[in-house]
Amino acid sequence: MLMRICLIIALIGGLAAAGINLFVVKDKIVTTINDRDQFHTQRDQEAEDKRKAQKDAKETHATLDKTKEELASTQKERDDAVTEAGKQKQIATKVSEELAKTTQERDDARANLAAWDGLGIPVNKVREIIAQLKQVMADQEVLQEEKRVLLVTVERQKKRISDLVGPGDQVVELPAGLKGKILVCDPKYDFVVLDIGDKQGAKEDGQMLVNHQGKLVAKVRIKSVQTDRSIANIMPGWKMSDVMEGDEVVY
Repeated sequence: MLMRICLIIALIGGLAAAGINLFVVKDKIVTTINDRDQFHTQRDQEAEDKRKAQKDAKETHATLDKTKEELASTQKERDDAVTEAGKQKQIATKVSEELAKTTQERDDARANLAAWDGLGIPVNKVREIIAQLKQVMADQEVLQEEKRVLLVTVERQKKRISDLVGPGDQVVELPAGLKGKILVCDPKYDFVVLDIGDKQGAKEDGQMLVNHQGKLVAKVRIKSVQTDRSIANIMPGWKMSDVMEGDEVVY
C-alpha cells in the first residue's frame, strides 16, 4: 500500500514537473514564434523600405538627369540669348551711327538751305546760275585767247614795220622769267628748235641765252614762232661752246 502511495506521489510529482516544463517550453515556443514573426515583419519592412529607397533613388536619378538636360538647354538658350543680344547691340550701334550721320546730313542740308535763303537765290535757279557762270568763264577764256592772238598779231605787225623801216637797234621784249629747252639742234646751220611758243610768250626777234649745266654757251634769236614751238638762230659772235639738245634757254 505504501509502495502504491509512493508511486502515485512520484507519478504526481513527475506530472507536475512535466506540466511545469511544458509551461516553460510553451512560453519559449510562444516567445520564439513572436520573435520569428517580428523578425519576418521587420525583414519585410526593411525589404519594403529598401525597395522604396531604390525606387526613390531611381526617381531621383531620373529627376537629376532631367534637371541636367533642362540646365543644358537653359545654358544653350542663355548663350543664344547672349549672342543675339550682342547682334542686337551691334545693330543698335550701327543704327545709332546711321541716325547720327543722317541727323548731321540733315543739319548740313538745313544750313546750306539757310545760306541759299540768305543769298536770296531760289534753289530752282541754282542750276541756271551755275550754267551762266560756266558760260561766262568759257567766254572769258575765249577772250583771253583772242587777246593773246591779237597781241601776237600786233607784235608781228610791229616786226613787219620794223623790217620795212630798218633793223635799227630795237630790242624785242619777252616775258620776264621766260625759259625753255632746246629740243633739236643743227650744228651745221646753227639753228635750234625750242619748246616755247606763242602760249609761253615767245616772240620773233626775241633774244635768249643758252646755258649748258649752268654755264653760258651761246645766244639765240627767235626767227619763227608757232603755238608751242619756235625756231631760233645762234647769233654770230655769241657761240662760246657747242649747243646741245636739252640745254636751257632763258630770257
